[in-house]
Amino acid sequence: MRENPGWGYRRVHGALLVLGIKVAASTVWEILNDAGIDPAPEHSATTWAGFLRSQAEALLACDFLETVTLTGSRMYVLAVIEHHTRHIRVLGATAHATASWATQAVRNPVMDLEDAGCWARFLIRDRDGKFPDLFDAVLTDASIQTVLTGVRMPRMNAVMERWMQTCRRELLDRTLIWNQRHLLHALREFETFYNEHHPHQGIANARR
Repeated sequence: MRENPGWGYRRVHGALLVLGIKVAASTVWEILNDAGIDPAPEHSATTWAGFLRSQAEALLACDFLETVTLTGSRMYVLAVIEHHTRHIRVLGATAHATASWATQAVRNPVMDLEDAGCWARFLIRDRDGKFPDLFDAVLTDASIQTVLTGVRMPRMNAVMERWMQTCRRELLDRTLIWNQRHLLHALREFETFYNEHHPHQGIANARR
């Protein structure tokens, strides 16, 4: 999804300046208006924000969250969130985020979503190399289309990014994680808290 830039009078004015034609912006507005051309037309294409709002019930988002244990081991946590309900699912944690691990991690939640009656149509993710082609293939088989965010544009996956920040602030920054087993235990407890008790500002402070 990308926003249609349109041709408002400010864009025409800017283009004229690039060409070396000095004219007031108000003059451009008057000329376009007199010619019957809307000086500031509405965007006809779907914006990213519009897409997120209109497809909220069909949207999932996922990402990898990194943390380090007390032994210095770097762990990768994969989680997926539903846009409409903010329901989070921690898919797993590993020290080796291989292609096979990521692919297997996404298989079970796809089946769980179908059993729960969540008929997602899109999944937003970034372009991290830890996501293999098979990851998207599993989603495609479940009729879920992968939507990639722009390069270095984390705000396009803002709902997922917000959960990651919350997880860091309320759990990982306050807990000494010993190992993978301890990390998963802590994440499962936080998952339950987040899904059942945490107020979600993005959906009017609702709790599930």
